[in-house]
Amino acid sequence: MIFTLLSLLGGLVALLVGGELLVRGAVGLAERAGVTPLIIGLVIVGFGTSMPELVTSVEAALAGSPAIAWGNIVGSNIANTLLILGAAAVLAPLVVRQGAALRDSGVALVASLFLVFVAISGLHSSLLGMAMIAMLASYIAYCYREERRSAPQVLHNAPYDRSVALEMSDSGLHTPSAGWTRPVVLTLFGLVILIVGGRFLVMGAIELARLAGLSETMIGLTIVAVGTSLPELVTSLVAARRGEAEVAFGNVIGSNIYNVLGIGGVTMLVAPAAIPGTLLPVDLGIMAASAIAVLAAAWFLRGVNRLLGALLVTGYGVFLLVLVTQG
Repeated sequence: MIFTLLSLLGGLVALLVGGELLVRGAVGLAERAGVTPLIIGLVIVGFGTSMPELVTSVEAALAGSPAIAWGNIVGSNIANTLLILGAAAVLAPLVVRQGAALRDSGVALVASLFLVFVAISGLHSSLLGMAMIAMLASYIAYCYREERRSAPQVLHNAPYDRSVALEMSDSGLHTPSAGWTRPVVLTLFGLVILIVGGRFLVMGAIELARLAGLSETMIGLTIVAVGTSLPELVTSLVAARRGEAEVAFGNVIGSNIYNVLGIGGVTMLVAPAAIPGTLLPVDLGIMAASAIAVLAAAWFLRGVNRLLGALLVTGYGVFLLVLVTQG
């Protein structure tokens, strides 16, 4: 059991460290290559900050544990919406202007409902995975065009807010480099640490489920999902603390979109298998219901106040309690 817990903890730490190094290295490479800051923010930072979830889900799927792979995706979205968004709102009420916030919340809801449909129908194929990735690419392309055409003080979209949130919490993200060596080393080193960390985390999760008599679905929804979502928790809380409500809100919404279409798409592409039925109807239902609640909050309340934030966090506590009770 001690080795299993060390594998879990060590894998999680390696994922977080490797993800940070990879993002810094990739940003450095892009800046050296003259890539525009907007592309760096929307694409490189967006995908880079999702690497812990991506590596974990792919490793789990390839290891023959789809319950952990998809539990990580669904659990990360539930944690993002109930725990992270709720905690950020408790720290500082999230007042957002309508427009981009409503549209991005709507995209997140459609993506969630699409995943529910895929799970219910039992669809699974590499083509489906490619289609999901294409959906995300189309959304990012639209956001890129929108940001290019916008004036400096307009409402920004969720992928843009993700990059801003990371910049707020990581002062070394844009550290100048005189050559190519440093960013190349950081990128390669970060990638290696990510892969190794993902394997250790998945191995530890599978073994923990076996030793403790717990389902792999529960492990994926809780320990793995919360662990890989820690970067979003830190960046959203920092943004909320600095009074950047729309950045904190967009960071969570953007992460949810990337999780379903990006990570879900890659997972389906490399290891095409039906989404485990154990995630239905409760877990996927909660994910969809929380997406509806966020859209409703943005529409009717123009954000998330402290009371709603406290209710979201409480709801996440109840969700965990139910999972633990069911085993």
